[in-house]
Formats: sequence, C-alpha cells, structure tokens
Amino acid sequence: MEIIILSVAAFIVAILTFFSGFGLGTILTPVFMIFFPVEVAITLVGIVHFFNNILIAGMVGKSADKTVLIRFGIPATLASLAGAWLLMNISNLPDLYSYTICEKIFEVKPVKLIIASLLIGFALFNIIPSLKAIQFSRNKLPIGGLLSGFFGGLSGLQGALRSAFLIKSGLTKEAFIASAAVLSVFVDITRLSVYATRFSETSLHENLSYVFAATFAALSGSLIGKRILKKITLKFIQVTIAIMLFLIAIALGAGLL
Repeated sequence: MEIIILSVAAFIVAILTFFSGFGLGTILTPVFMIFFPVEVAITLVGIVHFFNNILIAGMVGKSADKTVLIRFGIPATLASLAGAWLLMNISNLPDLYSYTICEKIFEVKPVKLIIASLLIGFALFNIIPSLKAIQFSRNKLPIGGLLSGFFGGLSGLQGALRSAFLIKSGLTKEAFIASAAVLSVFVDITRLSVYATRFSETSLHENLSYVFAATFAALSGSLIGKRILKKITLKFIQVTIAIMLFLIAIALGAGLL
C-alpha cells in the first residue's frame, strides 16, 4: 500500500510542478516522511527529484537561457554550500513555537518562518498589478542565484525562490521551464554528493523499490506535463507559481512542512 500511495503522490505532484519549476521535493518529502525517518525520506526524495529534473532538462533543456545558467547557476551552486554549512550550525536552535492537533505536534523553526515570509513576498509580485509590472534586469541574476542557492542549502526550498525570481526576468515560458530544470540539476548534484556520504547510514539499498516506483511515477507525470506545455500560457504559469508560493508559505508557517 505504501508504494502505491507514494507513486500516486509522485505522479500527481510531478504534473502540478512541471510548469512552476519547483514543488516536487517540497511536497513529496512530507509524504515520504509518513513512512520513513526524516533522513531517509530526504535522501529518497532527493534521488526522485534528481532523475525527474534530468528528464525535464533532457526534454526542454535546449530552450534554457545560457546567460541565466551561468549568471544565476554558478552563484546558486556556491551559495547552497554556504547555506548547508549554516544549517548544520543552527539546526539546534529552539523552535519559535509549536502546537498540537490530534496528538500530533507541529513545530515551526526560525528558518521555516523566514522562508515562509520570503515566499509570500515573492507571491505578491505575481498577483498585485503594480508589482507584476516589475522585471528583474539580467544584471540582477547573480543576486537571485545567491538568494536561491543560499536558502536552498539552508532549507531545501531553492526551487521556490528560483522560480519566483526567474518568472520576473523576462523569459519565455519555454526558457523559464528549461532554465529552472537545468538549474535544479546543478543543485541536485551538489545535494546528492553530500547525501552520498549517508547512503549506507540511511539504508538506501533497502528502499530501492520505493525509489524506482516513485521515480517512474514522477517521470510519467512530467511527460504528461510536457504534452500539454503548448496549451498553457505564461500568465497561467505566473498564477500557478503565486498560488503554490502562498500554499507552501502557509504550510511552512504552520509547521506542516
């Protein structure tokens, strides 16, 4: 039953997140945490996320904007290392607050509240008319990469910040999706290189069937997303991103993620 639930979740989330450029890992990780310890869930979802991004990059990567990949990708990759280092040093900070519902404890850490606030701010840029008109010039790409990479290493939410920034950079929908996928591969390689030191510790070999099933389901969802790509508009992507940013921000602020 577990493998069916995880596969269905991966399939649906992959379709929903194909256009936004983020969300697969953010949404799928809590689902995996239902059945696995936290460190195992993060590792397994990281592998699914990596292969799904490899597929998307392979399908639409030729449309990626090379300037974005260089000026955004390099700072993002380097900053993610700094964020990960900081996370290791602040992970023991006390929770800001916690509450209980049906005997389940929900905890909100400082970093989660920071990210939630940032996501709400980015979401407003996609729905408020005066803010929607603002575009980030190409010389601001390194700044976006630094922010995305740093908070990605710190919280694992690099995709949300990256998409919120790139969607305002004047890219076409094809270039946006392709660039986001390739940038995700860069960061995933960095993340998995760290996870590799813990593979034996998290008993990865005992859970390969879940990885294969969820990966296949996610790839199938992304293929469907690719088939309907021509039917969607950039405005649809902007609205989708705004909604997802709000939902994830609320979930983070409430301690659900």
